[in-house]
Amino acid sequence: MSSDLVINKDYKVWLADIKLKVRNAQIKAALKVNTELLTLYWELGADIVAKQAAAKWGDGFLLQLSKDLTAEFPDMKGFSERNLKYIRAWYLFYSQEDTIGQQAVAQLADSNQADLKVQQLVGQIQEAEKSQQIADLITKQTVSQITQIPWGHNIVIITKCKNLPEASYYIQNTITHNWSRSVLVHQIESGLYKREGKAVNNFAATLPKPQSDLAKQTLKDPYIFDFLRLTKEYDERDLENGLTQHVSKFLLELGAGFSYLGRQYHLEVAGEDFYIDLLFYHVKLHCYVVIELKTTKFQPEDAGKLNFYLSAVDDILRTPQDQPTIGILICKDKTKTIAEYALRDINKPMGVSEYQLTEFLPENLKSSLPSIEEIEAELSRDAGE
Repeated sequence: MSSDLVINKDYKVWLADIKLKVRNAQIKAALKVNTELLTLYWELGADIVAKQAAAKWGDGFLLQLSKDLTAEFPDMKGFSERNLKYIRAWYLFYSQEDTIGQQAVAQLADSNQADLKVQQLVGQIQEAEKSQQIADLITKQTVSQITQIPWGHNIVIITKCKNLPEASYYIQNTITHNWSRSVLVHQIESGLYKREGKAVNNFAATLPKPQSDLAKQTLKDPYIFDFLRLTKEYDERDLENGLTQHVSKFLLELGAGFSYLGRQYHLEVAGEDFYIDLLFYHVKLHCYVVIELKTTKFQPEDAGKLNFYLSAVDDILRTPQDQPTIGILICKDKTKTIAEYALRDINKPMGVSEYQLTEFLPENLKSSLPSIEEIEAELSRDAGE
């Protein structure tokens, strides 16, 4: 009977449904545990700040608290002295002026002086207002958000962000895009908060709301291609090759929603052949996205060429269900005013951004490096042995 069930179609469908429910329950349980733990941390942070302010306990307070809590709860990993300092700094970061909270975070690096300095900061807070008044400044929404992301993510945010608006930006994006900790670190260190939506564009004039606002948010200026290793004499084909060979990292830099369709994408117009550098489809904007790369400074005629490609894609590829095709011209450098003039009277939606590289290879190494095709062939050969 059991062997019959293994091959029974209805049973297999039902089993798959049960497995999905179990996994969803596990995820919900994990999220609930995380929320409960961080709610505990928040309350503990508030208690630590209040007690240190009222009782004037010395700098050994957190060490003793760590020993007592660890002894009582040996299976819990969050009661080390260092983590208690993070809990206190985390609470201070969101419950007071960000300058005070950020000072508390920065002082974690100096373990010998941290308690004394934070004690002084707590004194400043107490002089300004009572503990209950501080707590009243915290909105339920803020606490709700910071308890939705893992503790490790929270530590990254308070140690790397300079103020509350920046921290809030990365919290919301972590929740929305389910960023891993490594992705979160990359986004903060690359300055995404300052780069997103900053490119010169004509979206307000060429797209209806809210499409124009969402399209603007997809652009960055500059784009950071720090994963590329090019020589100082690289050309546009080298840049294009590098981006497509590292397409997963390129997609991460572009942002959520981009689906890669191809490079040197062929279009035939009036019997002539044309090739788009990179073609994407954006699943949230529901439109094709044409990306043209320039290893030189932006020139007004570049916008005319991109405009031609957008018209061709709209006529050849776009369906009635698709929104107007968007163009992104990513160049080595640009003058903002010239870019704005170039886009002003163009009726196709496009933006102009710069890119940045951080490291170059010596020219004599370029020819000795294997291509992506050679690496894949070598891996396939090894797998077959």
